[in-house]
Amino acid sequence: MTFNALYLQKNDAGFNAGVAALPRAALDDDQLSGGEVLVRIRHSTLNYKDGLAITNRGPVVRIWPMVAGIDGAGEVVESGDARWKAGDRVLVNGWGLGETRWGCMAEMARLPADWLIRIPDTFSTAQSMAIGTAGYTAMLSCLALLDGGVKPGDGEVLVTGATGGVGSIATAILGGWGYQVIGSTGKPEQEDLLRQLGAAGVVARQTLSEPGKPLQRERWAAVVDSVGSHTLANACAQTKYRGLVTACGLAQGMDFPATVAPFILRGVTLAGIDSVQCPIALRQRAWERLASDLDVSKLDALTTAVGLGQVPEAAANLMAGKVTGRIVVNIG
Repeated sequence: MTFNALYLQKNDAGFNAGVAALPRAALDDDQLSGGEVLVRIRHSTLNYKDGLAITNRGPVVRIWPMVAGIDGAGEVVESGDARWKAGDRVLVNGWGLGETRWGCMAEMARLPADWLIRIPDTFSTAQSMAIGTAGYTAMLSCLALLDGGVKPGDGEVLVTGATGGVGSIATAILGGWGYQVIGSTGKPEQEDLLRQLGAAGVVARQTLSEPGKPLQRERWAAVVDSVGSHTLANACAQTKYRGLVTACGLAQGMDFPATVAPFILRGVTLAGIDSVQCPIALRQRAWERLASDLDVSKLDALTTAVGLGQVPEAAANLMAGKVTGRIVVNIG
């Protein structure tokens, strides 16, 4: 018995990413020890980290060969844990999938029981992957604003990379909560989409992406940033007194060319958002809020679908900045 997977290989002959038929026995390899639950994967999703791995543009993969896919959703086939039974609809995000453990761009995956989340009844299996790590990270960022005391009446909230996976869903969530969202994007032709999602306005990416002064005119009550580098530094420099900035991505770069001025002169808080090792209770809270607060019709408008064999091309387009919204990978 075999199953199809997006298989990443790197050796003396070079790098290759393509669909391969792998033996079912490969799922019993020592690398997958501790996986009490066998899941038939129906859908995955293409995130920025997946794009880095699949195009070999970043040191994401730590063990070779690797099955790509940091997200997956499907049904339990077999379970050695009483919490899960055959037929249960489950999803998984992060935990090192596609990095140190075989991921979910595959027809089958063996996963630890502790990593699984039950798919909310609100979402189809495909919709749960239209959200995926990007949407779940967006909700973690939005919850950080709530927990930090940022209120809708406090002023404008900047969302950087607003047409990307995290940014588009963060815009929809915060707009739905009544915040005055300003989306930063390098795609001015997408302004109508951002306004439909809930943005009150749009600023050009270039106004934030170049080197700026350590302290600038105060504008933002809060920021959801998925870009990093100069964009994050400028966002912090423009945040109001005692404002809150969340950081979850590095689309522009891993560097942070800033000073301590916003933090010690304006009391700005910079909150890191980690989706990979996030505790299960916080994951469940995020998915519960997504189920109750995210407008599914807006989610559907953001989503395109590709087959497993189309993923390498889609990943190249993602890394080239040609993708808006979310890409669901249909498995099989």
